[in-house]
Amino acid sequence: MNDTTPVPPASGLKANDLDAFWMPFTGNRQFKRAPRLFAGAEGMRYVTADGARVLDGTSGLWCVNAGHCRPKIVEAIRRQAGELDFAGTFQMGHPKAFECASRLVNMAPPGFDNVFFTNSGSEAVDTALKIAIAYHRVRGNASKTRLIGRERGYHGSNFGGMSVGGIAANRKLFGGAFIPGVDHLRHTHDLDRNAFSRGQPLYGAELADDLERLVTLHDASTIAAVIVEPVACSAGVLVPPQGYLERLAAICAKHDILLILDEVITAFGRLGAPFAAEYFGIRPDIITAAKGITNGAVPMGAVFVQGKIHDAFMTGPDAAIELYHGYTYSGHPLAAAACIATLDTLQEEGLLTRANELAPYWEEAVHSLKGMPHVIDVRNIGLIGAVEFEPIDGEPGKRAYDRFLEALRLGALVRATGDVIALAPPLIISKAEIDELIGIFTRALTSVRD
Repeated sequence: MNDTTPVPPASGLKANDLDAFWMPFTGNRQFKRAPRLFAGAEGMRYVTADGARVLDGTSGLWCVNAGHCRPKIVEAIRRQAGELDFAGTFQMGHPKAFECASRLVNMAPPGFDNVFFTNSGSEAVDTALKIAIAYHRVRGNASKTRLIGRERGYHGSNFGGMSVGGIAANRKLFGGAFIPGVDHLRHTHDLDRNAFSRGQPLYGAELADDLERLVTLHDASTIAAVIVEPVACSAGVLVPPQGYLERLAAICAKHDILLILDEVITAFGRLGAPFAAEYFGIRPDIITAAKGITNGAVPMGAVFVQGKIHDAFMTGPDAAIELYHGYTYSGHPLAAAACIATLDTLQEEGLLTRANELAPYWEEAVHSLKGMPHVIDVRNIGLIGAVEFEPIDGEPGKRAYDRFLEALRLGALVRATGDVIALAPPLIISKAEIDELIGIFTRALTSVRD
């Protein structure tokens, strides 16, 4: 194809045009028999290849917090691409990376004085795990190498994150090819006691004491870090019981175990605060972030560390590399520009706290789905919601997937994860659009027969 050959429109794609792309977390054969393609987006809506408008009920993939194609972000990327397309950050630098880091640190919880850039949430998690182990080593505690995750936790798809993660489907294909020295806390999902909770469930804070059991089993002198999501979104929006995270943080501090909060989804306003650590009033040692950091426009991730962690590495000769770790695209100019513009947009429009204003209305709307066919639980926190379905014998996940397809046909994008439909719209959503989203999803629930 030469430069003058017209490119066929997306709506004209044939099945064999789709073969080359091995899609992630997708049933490729099924998808390519009946592809679902977005060709445009603006504000709260996607536009399909056929021109239909679809209300975005998932912020893209938990990342487009400020809505799609925001002018300030688009222009920042365009301008940066024409000014400086790439500059590495190994032994060199560029101004945007430092400006971006300063902006992020200034909005982070107190004590988080330094940020390390990655390109995704998965990379941020692996970076955080490496920093945690290395931190104990540079302090003379080389035996503290064990990592503790949690059942039903998701921490990305790299080997480190997969090892501390606890979603069986993400692990079983890879056999025992995980990093050694990892154990898991029990998950907090308790339908018998907490079904249809509004906000944080009442029961389950004592599950944090499972860490004391693991300390007894392994000894604290071997445990480097515990990593948990404040809200386990990828496992179906598992909201932490009241007091659970506070209790977990206290046990970590007691045993000199670093607490890593995986905020790849919850950072940048999803719960009504810049970070979930602030929302829940806890003080972790490391925070991972990604997704909303650039509004999904350019891949980027970040690891925020308490000053004590960064400073522990700053010993030895000045020219010595303190941390043998990094990525070619750490602090990429386009990503840094997109991040700065995203922070401007979030702050200027009050989006970092807007979920607080919408949360009561959102809660009522989501819980209106109680009593719908096959619904066994409804959960919510901030601007996140979930509907769990009674599974079909021998066909796990089918009920949620069929309702995802039906909602899309009716004009709304929701997310199926196991037997759960998750909802997390952009923070710019209006009350009328909340009504529209829940209305479409209600019709989907009543129109699918199984």
